[in-house]
Amino acid sequence: MSEGSRHRIFSRLHAAARQSPVPVSQPPAMTIKTYSPKEKVEKLKTLMEAMRTEVYITGANNWIDKVKDVLKNREIKSLLYAPRTDIGKALEHQWEIAADDLPQLISYEKDIEQLKEMVFNVDAGITAVAGAIADTGALILWPSEKEPRLMSIVPPIHIAVLKADSIHNSLSEVMQKENWPTKMPSNVVLVSGPSKTADIEMTLAFGVHGPKELIVLILED
Repeated sequence: MSEGSRHRIFSRLHAAARQSPVPVSQPPAMTIKTYSPKEKVEKLKTLMEAMRTEVYITGANNWIDKVKDVLKNREIKSLLYAPRTDIGKALEHQWEIAADDLPQLISYEKDIEQLKEMVFNVDAGITAVAGAIADTGALILWPSEKEPRLMSIVPPIHIAVLKADSIHNSLSEVMQKENWPTKMPSNVVLVSGPSKTADIEMTLAFGVHGPKELIVLILED
């Protein structure tokens, strides 16, 4: 490049940098629809069922009866659970007093290297849910030391237990109300249905990268 060409290029760049910035209009604020508690439950249920998720609305005091029905109908023989959670403690209590034949409870309490063979051969896993988003139909999974991510992604059937009063209108609402910026973990997962993927011929397959079935229990008081 000749010295003259280089000079013209830099002169144009310097001239452009001295120009006043072009004003950019601000977009209007996003309108967030607010739903009633009943509407949030129904909208979440409708959207998740459209993504091949099974959703059941049950009472907060008898949700384990619905879990038993789900396990029995699918002839599930083993259920992975987290013993240090409220769900895990409730399951243990019910299994101790139950007279009927129930699947084996597999406790996720040891190091994964000790549990690996069992975890990757279990029939189903059950976890709590941190919340849900009504306008997109998604669950919020918040993995922790007590309830690691493997519990919801490895078993072919994932049973998720959600409290109805933890369903939010939108993602922005839950981020603000729960103050996510100050306590964001390394892995927050939004789930709208069972794992699915498609190949180049658009053939849809379920369960390739996660559970083949997602069953959600919404607990109402």
